[in-house]
Amino acid sequence: MSESNPAATPAAAPPDDLPTENPRIDPVHFGTDGWRAILGEDFNPRTVARVADAAARVFRRRHPHPDSARPSGDARASKGAPSSAAPAIEASDEAVCPNTLIVGYDCRRDAGRYSALVAAVLASYGFDVAVSDRYCPTPALCWTIAHDPRAVGGLMLTSSHNPAEYLGIKLRMADGGASPAEFTDEVEGALLDEMPAAFDEALAAFAEATNGTPASPALPLDAAPGLRFIDLMSPYLDDLAGLVDAEAIAAAALRVVVDPLFGAGRGYLAGLLGSKRMGVTVLEVNGDDDPSFNGLHPEPILPWVEVGARAVAERGFDACFVTDGDADRIGALDETGTYVTSHRILALLIAHLVEDRGQTGRVVRTQAGSNLLRRQCERLGLELTTRPIGFKWIYGEMLKGDVLIGGEESGGMGVPGHVRERDGLLMALMLTELMAQKGKGLRELTDEMLATLGTLEYARRDLRLTPAQKDALLAAHVHVRTDAPAEDDTGDGTTGSSAGSAALDGYRSLFEPLGETLVSLDRSDGIKFELASDAWLLVRPSGTEPLVRVYAEAADAAQVEALLDLGCALAQG
Repeated sequence: MSESNPAATPAAAPPDDLPTENPRIDPVHFGTDGWRAILGEDFNPRTVARVADAAARVFRRRHPHPDSARPSGDARASKGAPSSAAPAIEASDEAVCPNTLIVGYDCRRDAGRYSALVAAVLASYGFDVAVSDRYCPTPALCWTIAHDPRAVGGLMLTSSHNPAEYLGIKLRMADGGASPAEFTDEVEGALLDEMPAAFDEALAAFAEATNGTPASPALPLDAAPGLRFIDLMSPYLDDLAGLVDAEAIAAAALRVVVDPLFGAGRGYLAGLLGSKRMGVTVLEVNGDDDPSFNGLHPEPILPWVEVGARAVAERGFDACFVTDGDADRIGALDETGTYVTSHRILALLIAHLVEDRGQTGRVVRTQAGSNLLRRQCERLGLELTTRPIGFKWIYGEMLKGDVLIGGEESGGMGVPGHVRERDGLLMALMLTELMAQKGKGLRELTDEMLATLGTLEYARRDLRLTPAQKDALLAAHVHVRTDAPAEDDTGDGTTGSSAGSAALDGYRSLFEPLGETLVSLDRSDGIKFELASDAWLLVRPSGTEPLVRVYAEAADAAQVEALLDLGCALAQG
């Protein structure tokens, strides 16, 4: 059963995005997690083919294979781009020379068509390319890559939580993890103005392909007979079901609302929870096939979760779980329809993993992570590591080992024992397990935790600044962050480049009218002000959108709003 938001305004039909007679060369920049652009504008077949071509050459250079060859007719000497020709090597065993790239896509308009275009370009470099035969969450692609010894990486056609007019590409490594900055920088540097030699074949595959669904999986393409279409979802979902205590969940007779926000979690999470194995009574809302998302932003935060909130409150369900556009993020509402912040979800799961599952390890948060996490880690005797915003930094810590769980303020959370990536479906299953084992709802579990740790409120505002305002903010307050921030958490929630007393003096007077005392300043990722009361304020330009984001946390909501007002004023000059 599915419900949607009747009050939302459907997105207008986007313009045709096929190539023109005199196409422009669009710029491409990879942000904190991939490249994103507007469909029919910068995101068009020519630019996507160029990105796929550059990614193929970087993957090929890092993973040479005896069967690889330069695409016919390909002249690639301009801009000093590296040659795509693989050096001669003798090994031919795929176990020695993995050669598979896997491509997935979400529920956005033409995402399946673009996956075929991308795959055709990748295949022209001698890769064995497998394409998902239906829309899939990003973590499903990542899990498949990590469990396929032949895979060297993958590409996901998604724009995550962005509005419906966006589409994008995420790059993933051989372990399924997010591509580090040096990899995406290398791909950007490999971009060429010319179309790849396989562009005509790729365009033919684009024209023929469709978005596959569970009810109607994609079929092999006559225009691209070398591509394999595979079922990523069945093995991944089977694995997820085995990661939680299904017996306890079934015995609890829970009733939950699932809201995929029209995204790639559509049908999958509801199907898992409602299966005979788990026996949860499930109502799925916003689960229709609607690439316009009915005007909603597929981000599991207020106000986009109101449909699920109403369903829980009005129908007496136990909780609502919300996933974003590619289902790697989690949002939750308790039995009253009240939104549970990602910080509180993560703090609950930390305790669940340690106290109920007997696990241990480091907790990794990002610069906008709550001090509630620090309190929880101190209570449980866990080490806390803080990194810049972007899950790729958490991934980097996972590579070092000894990580229990990592999470970011946007709802992206992951446990490396599953895959080194966020997974909104797994987090929802773990919350269900927690509720079932404790016999308590999210409201009671959250209240008990806050009674122990103390209450902290959190909020975020997004500002659209003019280029001049943004430049002024960067020049006056924000040092450009490098890709080598401080290695260790300082113990006070900051990372790297903490300012000295002279720099603090220039900002102390801003906080005095609010009754706050500034104790530290951090410019490692935006500008963050740590206050003596355990409150903080962060002003940070977005890495993927033309926005400046202002974050704040304090003991009460009124103080959070006052801090946000101050941060917005600072950002706007």
